Amino acid sequence: QVQLVESGGGLVQAGGSLRLSCAASGRSLSRYVMGWFRQAPGKEREFVAAITWSGGSTYYEDSVKGRYTASRDNAKNTVNLQMNSLKPEDTAVYYCAARNDGNRWYTASNEYVYWGQGTQVTVSS
Repeated sequence: QVQLVESGGGLVQAGGSLRLSCAASGRSLSRYVMGWFRQAPGKEREFVAAITWSGGSTYYEDSVKGRYTASRDNAKNTVNLQMNSLKPEDTAVYYCAARNDGNRWYTASNEYVYWGQGTQVTVSS
């Protein structure tokens, strides 16, 4: 069993930055692919980014490409999401997720097994 806990959310003005972290316990994440998703009020949960177990391959949803960067530290059992040039439409609850198949990335929420509780990101205009 893997427990995931996100942190780093908050309120930021448009154009600002935040860095989300996802800390895992229970098992090593070293062979897991990690995903980031977000869910805005009244909307479905959507894919944001994914990173393979080695960190060598990342994939981003089009609207965040060039602004968001996923990274991971397997020794610390954490993954991060650096979010720059934030926009009001980035406002959502952000979740990290894990799947024990670390060699490729997945973009559908139902492909991930473990989920964190989420952290709120609010971008003011």
